[in-house]
Amino acid sequence: MISHLRPALVFVGGFTLLLGLAYPLSMTAIATTLLPHQAQGSLIRDGDRVLGSELVGQNFTAPGSFHPRPSAAATPYDAMASGGSNLGPLSQKLIDRVRADVAAAGLAAPVPADAVTASASGLDPDISPQNAQAQVARVAAARGIAPARVAELVERQTRQPILGIFGAPRVNVLALNRALDTLAAQ
Repeated sequence: MISHLRPALVFVGGFTLLLGLAYPLSMTAIATTLLPHQAQGSLIRDGDRVLGSELVGQNFTAPGSFHPRPSAAATPYDAMASGGSNLGPLSQKLIDRVRADVAAAGLAAPVPADAVTASASGLDPDISPQNAQAQVARVAAARGIAPARVAELVERQTRQPILGIFGAPRVNVLALNRALDTLAAQ
């Protein structure tokens, strides 16, 4: 009986060490060496202080800040509770929430879809350039900056699709608000 179990136990033990220890450690070492910023969570820092991550949305609500997409997480913008709302397109609850978000956004028609709809994770750090441009007037008025300068900042912060074909143009809200703080300080 033991002669039959021995190969199976050696196999399980070997693959546990290989796939549970050696592979994760080697991938971590490679990632840390080749892509240190990404391997550490793409954190955005101000000196020693961590402001956030390029990959996780934050809730900016001040009138002088660009606002992210609505969060579908149970606790808004809680990375531990991320997830979509699971409400279907014909759900009255979703329709009511989107109508309330449209009214609260105070944006001129047509309202960019990502200004009032959550992403699949509920924590999307990016908004569309159209959403950012729709917020320019509010942000400029709240900060006392010429709308043209704020619109130019949005253009500079817009990232194009990867290799020109993967994804859509996008603006990272945290990076945009940091650039706006720098612009306002000048």
